[in-house]
Amino acid sequence: MTGEINTLYCQKIVIGHKNSYLHGTIFFMARSQDSFGKREKEKKRQKKREEKQKKKEARRAEASEGEGGIPFAYVDAYGNLTDTPPDPSEKIKVKAEDIVLGIPQKEEEEIDPIHTGKVAFFDASKGYGFITDSETQERYFVHVTGLLDEIHEDDKVQFELEKGPKGWNAVRVKKQVL
Repeated sequence: MTGEINTLYCQKIVIGHKNSYLHGTIFFMARSQDSFGKREKEKKRQKKREEKQKKKEARRAEASEGEGGIPFAYVDAYGNLTDTPPDPSEKIKVKAEDIVLGIPQKEEEEIDPIHTGKVAFFDASKGYGFITDSETQERYFVHVTGLLDEIHEDDKVQFELEKGPKGWNAVRVKKQVL
């Protein structure tokens, strides 16, 4: 085996029983530090190194032939990759100032801040309720602190919306004048 060093260890022993003694020397052979598992792992590592070296040499040989390599890829007008170059007559000029990097700003629409709706539920003792918007049929939370007039269930009301910690809240709620 390669890479293993075997040594002999000597131990003197005396075996005795009453008047008779036996003197002798026993030689022990040291165990190798490489276990079967270690040897197998090392063989696998060596095999991988050899395969890697072969692949590296094959790539070098292929590159030296001049064939292969990275082929050119072009992007057509629709964003697809093709192997044919684009037609120069269809080329479009773009000014650097026209290129926008980042997320385009959202244009806020002018919406009517005053909504109309109907009180779906309101508990005056607890101080909160819900209003259903007459246009979108969405329900909005309303607290007693956002009331301008006293309201009851099934009242028609006008209100504005404010973003709260848990969603939209109806504020500045007043009864709708009929």
